[in-house]
Amino acid sequence: MNSFSENVTVVLVHGAWADGSCWQNIILPLKRQGLKVTCAPIPLTSLMDDIAALQRVIERTTGPVVLVGHAYGGAVIAGPSDDRVKSLVYVAALAPDEGETVADVFYRATPHPSAPQLAPDEHGFIWMPEEGFSNAVAHNASPDQTTIASAVQRPVSVKCIQEKAPAPAWKTKPSWFLLAEEDRMILSETQRYMANRMNAKIWSHEVDHSPMLTAPYLVVEVILEAARGALGS
Repeated sequence: MNSFSENVTVVLVHGAWADGSCWQNIILPLKRQGLKVTCAPIPLTSLMDDIAALQRVIERTTGPVVLVGHAYGGAVIAGPSDDRVKSLVYVAALAPDEGETVADVFYRATPHPSAPQLAPDEHGFIWMPEEGFSNAVAHNASPDQTTIASAVQRPVSVKCIQEKAPAPAWKTKPSWFLLAEEDRMILSETQRYMANRMNAKIWSHEVDHSPMLTAPYLVVEVILEAARGALGS
């Protein structure tokens, strides 16, 4: 049964080393609730490039919009300045403040012992080692899931994590934060620091860095709550 009669669109923004397929377990449950759903294909070439790409996707929608960002995608969803964006959802995500970089918040705490060692290649792009997916990116996922995630990965440019963030939308729009207590990529203490700073409604759960793969029902529920918030209901 559809819960949403109004024209609400959920725009899903993937993080580094990913594409829209990471949301495959989220799309249909949201559609069944009457929401429109689209995945924003961001180029991962720089933070400002990615914000611009998201803005182009927003322009193709009508009505209220809910932006959802995973990991690095959290920095991206805070960038567009659009009155139709009514709420933001952070899924184990990064939320730099104005003038901060993604690296500033990502490296705020000592990395988890299982976190991968990352370094750019000669082209200025960072690839995730194959074992990084099973050890840290989605350590609760099945071997098949992490094999696919590794195979479809897209590298992230160093510019994405070194560009200073613009004034973030979370300062003026209601935000939700799915805090991953078992995250090995962005430590839970870092997530809690950002979520508290942005005054987000926190959903804290014992999930890994990629709950859209390993606990999709939680991701769906927090998005639905944000979508109801977008309608003021």
